[in-house]
Amino acid sequence: MAGTLFVVSTPIGNLGDMTHRGAEVLASVAAILAEDTRHSRSLLDAYEVRTPMLAYHEHNEARMTPQIVERLRGGESFALVSDAGTPLLSDPGARLVAAAIDAGIAVSPVPGASALLAALVASGLDATRFTFYGFLARKGRERGEAIEAIAASRHTAVLYEAPGRVGATLADLADAGAAERPAAVARELTKTFEEIRRGTVGALGAYYAEQAPRGEVVIVVGGAGDAPAPDEATLRARAAALRSAGATPRDVGRALVAEFGIGRNEAYRIAQATDDPT
Repeated sequence: MAGTLFVVSTPIGNLGDMTHRGAEVLASVAAILAEDTRHSRSLLDAYEVRTPMLAYHEHNEARMTPQIVERLRGGESFALVSDAGTPLLSDPGARLVAAAIDAGIAVSPVPGASALLAALVASGLDATRFTFYGFLARKGRERGEAIEAIAASRHTAVLYEAPGRVGATLADLADAGAAERPAAVARELTKTFEEIRRGTVGALGAYYAEQAPRGEVVIVVGGAGDAPAPDEATLRARAAALRSAGATPRDVGRALVAEFGIGRNEAYRIAQATDDPT
């Protein structure tokens, strides 16, 4: 019989968050596929797990995947872990999971800690519906499209960011029209210096522009429907700015709907009432 590929969630900081089942699985498999074997060693030592580890990361997954699938076919079981949290969420592993499924191998999740879910439930923002963006591209069209999508989103967005880029990302979101949206920046979750700072995108962007956070960071941005209703003066000022930049009344109307969540008829009324500066 073929083995099983277990996708095991591990603590994102506090080692006490490891589940009992997760520890049992790690102790029972033929080998643990770890993103960084040195990093995972402290977790295994804490739970007295003596299972051998194999390095499995973005630089060797293409080469390692066929070998692991062949061993799974031969009856061995493996546990896939990342440095912290749930594998595949901005971490390697998707290639192996897909290859195992294609080969008819059982893939079994072992749930546990997740930084994105921890930040979401502690943010105070609507968790009914949300989109996870992982790490945004550093520059270029892909980044611009993601920023625009988050700014236009009617529901909550969750993303990861490097500490030194938190201020810049929040500033980009503010410039895209999300300045007044509620947001939270969570860092070092479950660790000694855990901090969750809440406010608007614009206010948090200004704060972190002056003081970059330390540690691992999750940004949660409320949907457009969570922002305070804009007054007429705010809408007219934004419409005028867009017209000055060369936008047509139709483009202005669409932008007002996306940025402020107002009705289409109201948006086009304001767009049409705005004098063309040219």
